[in-house]
Amino acid sequence: MDKKSPIHITISKRDDSVTITQWVYKTLRNAVMYGEILPGRALTIRELAGILDVSPMPVREALRQLAAENALDIQGNRRVMVPKMTAMKFNELCEARIAIESHAAARALPYIDSAQLQQLRSLDKLIDKAQEDNDLAQISILNQNFHRALYTANPHQVTLPLIESLWLQLGPFMRLATSQLEEHYLVDRHNEAMTAIEKKDAFALQIAIAADIREGIAFAGTPEMLHAFIENAGA
Repeated sequence: MDKKSPIHITISKRDDSVTITQWVYKTLRNAVMYGEILPGRALTIRELAGILDVSPMPVREALRQLAAENALDIQGNRRVMVPKMTAMKFNELCEARIAIESHAAARALPYIDSAQLQQLRSLDKLIDKAQEDNDLAQISILNQNFHRALYTANPHQVTLPLIESLWLQLGPFMRLATSQLEEHYLVDRHNEAMTAIEKKDAFALQIAIAADIREGIAFAGTPEMLHAFIENAGA
C-alpha cells in the first residue's frame, strides 16, 4: 500500500466519565482491530494526535499499551506501524482463534435465549447488507460484533480478552482479506451456527464457527498464497 495514503479512523464521541487517555486508547485499539490502520502505513504520534484532535501525551500512552499487546510497533524514529507478520505467525494466530472461539461458542450455547438468537440474526442481516454494499469497514466491525454477541451470552466466560487479543493482532490483515471473501467464502457459516443454536447442537456449532474462521482465511490456503499475501500486505 501507499505508505503516505490517507488514514481514516472511526472516532466516537467521548463520554465525560472516560478520560482522554482511555478514549484515545479505545479509539486506536478499535482502529487496529477493525483494520483501519493497514500494514505498511507508517504513522507518527503527531499525526495521530492531529487526527484525534488531542495532545501527543495521551496518544503516546495509548501507543505504549497497544505495543504491549503486540498490536502496534513503536520504532526508534518514533514512527508507529503494524508489526511485521510472517506466514507461521499468521497460521498460529488463526489456529488459536479456531481453538478458543469454537470452545467459547459451545460454552455459550446453554445460555442463548430467543432474544439473543434474534440479535444474532439481526447482526447477520446487517453483515449481508454490508457485503452487498462492499462496505469492508462495516463487514469487519459487524462480524466481530456477531462473534462477540455469541460468546458473551455466557455470563461466566473468561475468554473474550484472549479472543480480542487475537483479533487485534490479525485486524490489519483481515481487512485486506475481507475484499476476497466472495471468492472463498461460499457457504454462510453464520446461518449454520444459528441453526445449530436452535437445535442446541454444541458440536455443530463448534464446526460452524471453526469453518467460519477457516474459510475467512481461505485466500491464504497454501503456504505460497499466504506468503504472497503477507508480502503484499506489508508492501
